[in-house]
Amino acid sequence: MTDLAFTRTEADRLPAAEREAILADPGFGNHFTDHMVSIVWTRDAGWHDAELVPYGPIPMDPASSVLHYGQEIFEGLKAYRRPDGSVVTFRPEANARRLNESARRLALPELPEELFVQAVRELVSADADWVPGGQDQSLYLRPFMIADESFLGVRAAERARFLVIASPAGPYFSGGVKPVSIWLSQDLARAGRGGTGAAKCGGNYAASLLPQRVAAENGCQQVLFTDAATEDTIDELGGMNLFLVRRDGTLLTPQLNGNILDGVTRRSLIQLAKDRGHAVEERDITVTEWREGVADGSIVEAFACGTAAVITPIGRLKGEGLDIDFGDRAPGELTLTLREELTGIQSGAREDRHGWLTVLVPAGAEAAA
Repeated sequence: MTDLAFTRTEADRLPAAEREAILADPGFGNHFTDHMVSIVWTRDAGWHDAELVPYGPIPMDPASSVLHYGQEIFEGLKAYRRPDGSVVTFRPEANARRLNESARRLALPELPEELFVQAVRELVSADADWVPGGQDQSLYLRPFMIADESFLGVRAAERARFLVIASPAGPYFSGGVKPVSIWLSQDLARAGRGGTGAAKCGGNYAASLLPQRVAAENGCQQVLFTDAATEDTIDELGGMNLFLVRRDGTLLTPQLNGNILDGVTRRSLIQLAKDRGHAVEERDITVTEWREGVADGSIVEAFACGTAAVITPIGRLKGEGLDIDFGDRAPGELTLTLREELTGIQSGAREDRHGWLTVLVPAGAEAAA
């Protein structure tokens, strides 16, 4: 069933003054809106019991399979307040498709794309007052699916739940867009061929946490992973895709090889670059190529991309016996102009030529009770 009727239980709303104080400086992932969405799946009945309920704890049996076998996937997208007061989101159907790709790999049920978008709309329309309107602010949406059948046994669960929660988000770069240093993980891998690298599941991110700690200990803000089989072929960062820029304007990005996430921001930037006439090469890229390209001047920029930061300029790649530094050349011009163009489309300052935006709350509409 793709068009479920959502039952609603009204939440006790946070007083307007407290909400506005939060929206003035929300940070990222620190506060949550009044409601959440929940939809249940069972093998016999399919998707049912679609609800908009108060945000709060999820009842969980200690034997729930997600706790023991890690059957869990998630997505991340944002809602933006436009100058006319409407609220839009960016390419939600792409997130819905990717959720289903992750579901297939984790042996979870697929969710109809229309139901994914409907769930997002239900939550945002109910909690529209939580969508901030400041510079580089948004409402971060976290759809996720867990297997919550209670049993101990290694098999795919026959019961699951899809939920959506939301959190107001401030600018990712509080002091402006500045280049970051990243650490090359040479001993600890994120994923391997045939594994879950291309799925957006918690285990992939758990695998990146220790390398991220090592990166921080070495003065870096992010960690870069390579293919475990070659230790030179680049995969992605702990939570973002990677691009290099050649002197002639060509963009280089690792190809989708089953090891890395098919980023929505990545796909969007590829399209915007091609619109400008830039060549884009999706292929194997190595740390060696990066090092040699910076040394001979043929590679002039590097950036990472993802929903949270949009584009993160990279100034330096460090590792054991490795130091690739762009110096005062970072952030590069193409990095900044692509970021400005994409965020401009999302905020309404730029034309949406590709029809990427979906209206969730029309102009003049009030938050639903």
